[in-house]
Amino acid sequence: MSTQFKAFVLSKDRKNNQIGNIKNLLLDDLMEGDVTIKIKYSSFNYKDGLAIAGKKPIIKTWPMIPGVDFCGKVIKSESPNFQINDKVILNGWGVGEKHYGGFSEYARVKSEWLLKLPEKFTEEQAMIIGSAGYTSMLCVMSIIEDISPSKGEVLVTGASGGVGSIAVHLLSKLGYGVVASTGKVEENDFLKKIGAFRILDRKEIGSINTAPLLKQIWAAAIDTVGGNTLSNILSQIKYGGVVAATGLAQSADLNTTVYPFILRNITLRGIDSVYAPLNKRIKAWSMLSDLVDRKFLNTIKIVKKFKDLKNLSNEIIKGKIKGRIIIKI
Repeated sequence: MSTQFKAFVLSKDRKNNQIGNIKNLLLDDLMEGDVTIKIKYSSFNYKDGLAIAGKKPIIKTWPMIPGVDFCGKVIKSESPNFQINDKVILNGWGVGEKHYGGFSEYARVKSEWLLKLPEKFTEEQAMIIGSAGYTSMLCVMSIIEDISPSKGEVLVTGASGGVGSIAVHLLSKLGYGVVASTGKVEENDFLKKIGAFRILDRKEIGSINTAPLLKQIWAAAIDTVGGNTLSNILSQIKYGGVVAATGLAQSADLNTTVYPFILRNITLRGIDSVYAPLNKRIKAWSMLSDLVDRKFLNTIKIVKKFKDLKNLSNEIIKGKIKGRIIIKI
């Protein structure tokens, strides 16, 4: 008899309205894959909030178990790369969008989507970092390839969010002078505590500006908001600087010119964490296991359950979430 388990499931009613409920499923209900995992933790990300609240067309297949990442233990494997009781991590690959995701007691996925949990991390720690922290690490990796700490300050926008706050911490640990941009004055002390050299009000960088080139300020930047903010950053990057773009919290639009690129030799790098190749994933998680302060993880940890997912989705979209939420399964 197939094992019964609980999962948070998004579906459509007869009027095509999206609904989300905790349901009982069977292992036989899981999608195809060669590895089955008993999930211990998932993390709650901005993308999960958009999916559950139905604010963006995140879900590609219905019904769907959301949750873009998870960590747990292998209970069945048809892959030579994973054995029973191996602890594994999954981030991205369309999980929680078109393949059943992490807000579930069990998952079945393709083995090539999985990584073994770094020995230095517990399952809980890995999901406090989650897809947000893994994305942060990819952004940082794209900057340190070309920009050394001696070249000047690095700006991080949306710094009080999941990706932004971990990026601040990582860059600081690597010796960079980090300027954290936020609209939440109440987060200033927290951002300085985790590594920000100074704080910049987001209004100073987020307003409309038509000048193609502004004063050169930043050696590099990690942008999580897009829109006017990213446009302004591009016009302020120093000669030879790098911008890692990975979000659209302000807007998906980008109004810029070729001038910063052809006159200042700057680079704009798009950072995708969902389909990043295996070698980058392994390097990112290895660096995370070496760099991240475990006390820092404890300060940002918030533990929630399936029943909290709907409220959390509304809160994260409104920008009211502080810290990193993990869903204990």
